[in-house]
Amino acid sequence: MPRQAHKKRRKGAPPMADPGPSLRPAARRVAPVAAGADLFLISWGGPHKTKNNPPRICIWESDDEAGDITCDIVDALLLYAPPPPKKPGQTISKGHKNYRLMLNLQLGIRYSVSKLNHSPEIAAKDQLWTRFPPHGSKLTPPHHSAEFKWKDYFPLVFRDLRKLFSVDPADYLLAICGDDALRELSSPGKSGSVFYLTQDDRFMIKTVKKSEVKVLIKMLPSYCRHVDLYRNSLVTRFYGVHCVKSVGGQKVRFIVMENLLCSEHRIHRRFDLKGSSHGRTSDKAGAEIDETTTLKDLDLNYVFLLEKTCLHELIEQIDRDCEFLEAEGVMDYSLLVGVHFRDRELGKNDQKPTKTRLNFELRSRIIASGNNPRMNAIRSPNSPPTCNFRRFGRAVEIRSGVERDVVLYFGIIDVLQGYDLGKKLEHAYKSLQVDPASISAVDPKLYSRRFRRFLGRTFMEDS
Repeated sequence: MPRQAHKKRRKGAPPMADPGPSLRPAARRVAPVAAGADLFLISWGGPHKTKNNPPRICIWESDDEAGDITCDIVDALLLYAPPPPKKPGQTISKGHKNYRLMLNLQLGIRYSVSKLNHSPEIAAKDQLWTRFPPHGSKLTPPHHSAEFKWKDYFPLVFRDLRKLFSVDPADYLLAICGDDALRELSSPGKSGSVFYLTQDDRFMIKTVKKSEVKVLIKMLPSYCRHVDLYRNSLVTRFYGVHCVKSVGGQKVRFIVMENLLCSEHRIHRRFDLKGSSHGRTSDKAGAEIDETTTLKDLDLNYVFLLEKTCLHELIEQIDRDCEFLEAEGVMDYSLLVGVHFRDRELGKNDQKPTKTRLNFELRSRIIASGNNPRMNAIRSPNSPPTCNFRRFGRAVEIRSGVERDVVLYFGIIDVLQGYDLGKKLEHAYKSLQVDPASISAVDPKLYSRRFRRFLGRTFMEDS
């Protein structure tokens, strides 16, 4: 550990000068580091602690045999790592209003995955209701929840999708159905959906409407072809569709999908971008905005610069995905962008790129991480499956022109809304009040064109 100062005095020597009341240290005794030795940690600071004058700790050590007393002064920042960021959401523990729903969900998913191996003739059915009595049955285990019914949609298809997306069945079951409880998130949008996250952040479970399930089932054959052909697709990766119904209760439909912002990097800002402007601001402002706040189009205060090849392939893939969604009659989707500021990673704003980092980024500013379940690089259609986009780039603040090195994560979300009668009525009503081009509810073809045009202004070439 680097030492900023080292002082030694013999036993019986006069005490060192008192630094004054503003800098007088406060000591606490800790366990001896060796027989016959005492160690004291003394905090050293004062009212003038700044970025260039950080708080310090004085480590006093006495050796009774030699009679020496030594003092090492070190920066306190060298001894303490910053606390990990608090995970969003509320852990669903016993007494939570949705605790029983979580238990039913975990029981059902464990049954759905295991029956693929033990009961293939049952799993081959496209849709099947299964009863879960508390005492168990020939097909289901006993459990501590109330009786409920469980429905699987196309279990074999989603098994193949999980395999395509390199999701190990054991990891899948352990994350969702293991000892760790799920975390419940409040919906950042207007849909009223409830989101659940696994403790490792890899998987997200979202409650959906019946109409959304119908859209997914209808598009499932073409969706499978699309994600198989383009392994770098930004469209949300779906791992399962299920329904649970308790006795005397309502049906709760939900989908299991990847968490697009599961990352080894801390996500400092997240943006939900649609390309529309009416009502596209966050309900928080100023100091209320934190790392868990989902910002929208009018909150976006950056332009993101990417290397030429990287930008070209990103825009090309967005075009392919939009053409697919447009052909399926889907609209109202968003590009979710997670931003990690690399200067915060090092704790300073004057980060200078090293030679290694420069060479790394010049190769295309894309890297892959074997430990991260997300897609980290653009690949050819025939390459092995990966999970989502991660890219190095620069974020330029629009007003100030300040540039910051960033790591960006992308994914197209909310892809299950068709242009149905409700959306057509919404378009007609809002068109009487505001500019029709500014609202989200528009024809899928117009939506796709506007979406791509907006992203073309948001992501630009780093010259």
